[in-house]
Amino acid sequence: MENKPSDSSESLWRRKLSAAERAELRAQPELAIEAQLTDALAKIPAASVPSNFTARVLNAIDLEDAQSARSAWHWNWRLLLPRVAVAAAVLVFAGVSIQRYETNSHRIALAKNVAMVAAAQPLPSVDALENLDAIQRMSQPAHADEELLALNVR
Repeated sequence: MENKPSDSSESLWRRKLSAAERAELRAQPELAIEAQLTDALAKIPAASVPSNFTARVLNAIDLEDAQSARSAWHWNWRLLLPRVAVAAAVLVFAGVSIQRYETNSHRIALAKNVAMVAAAQPLPSVDALENLDAIQRMSQPAHADEELLALNVR
């Protein structure tokens, strides 16, 4: 049987055939079977359709569209990924801004404390600053006298 219907099969589908055309069909077995099928389908009574059939079909289509739109939102990575990236960038920016603010406020508090301590203690006297080298040498550890230690060991 061919994939494309012939002129005879198309005329078979569209109208009732005359007696001469039916005699031709007997010579072609595929078309004879198709003619029997067409006659059988013509005997089936038309199904009764409810009066709100169109409205029900359109509501079912709308419901299916709404469900697919909802499911597309949950799993549509092309829409979700940019939103997540923007939210992450905003959070990073906010975190860095807060950290910088905290660091700046700690520096200000430290500067105030240093200013307060500097104002509370008097400056060292000029005599203490003249003898600063001697005072620093006194605080350095003394080295042991190797010759004296060698004499004690014997």
